Amino acid sequence: MPKRAAVTRPQSDEYAPYYETYVSLIPGDDIVGALETQRVQMAQLLAARSEREGNFRYAPGKWSVKEVIGHICDAERIFAYRLLRIARGDETPLASFEQNDYIAPGAFGERTLADLAAEFAAVRAATLTLVESLTAEAWVRRGTASGKTVSARALAYIIAGHEVHHRRILDEKYFPAIPRA
Repeated sequence: MPKRAAVTRPQSDEYAPYYETYVSLIPGDDIVGALETQRVQMAQLLAARSEREGNFRYAPGKWSVKEVIGHICDAERIFAYRLLRIARGDETPLASFEQNDYIAPGAFGERTLADLAAEFAAVRAATLTLVESLTAEAWVRRGTASGKTVSARALAYIIAGHEVHHRRILDEKYFPAIPRA
């Protein structure tokens, strides 16, 4: 296998300002290492949870734990697809997506938490395979998604930061609020 291309942090002009929330959550320049660490952390987090906890919502109208995990998977697939297209030099503008429109059709509540954990692991494995294959030139390519300029490397940081954002919400709002059985 060829040596992995070195990747540095994206500059602020490589992504829309609203993605700074995600990019800022990832320290350093080892995005591949961060993605791999998250794969392990998410597996550990979900393995420690019961089905009852998977169905928990910390407030009315909020997503369940299962829906949060399903959302993370859906968003990662979309961001990774964007990363692929841009890294390969496709200049076709890519449409935005409305995250809430994906929850009900995803039927995440009908699945087991273990199944969703396995899905996250599979999605993350595919993302890792993609990012590990990129050349230095591919990492800095830019394209358009949601009407804004974005680079391939920014999308990798967005994927990682999006996962951290939602894992923190799980840790801070969901799991502490789950009533003890």
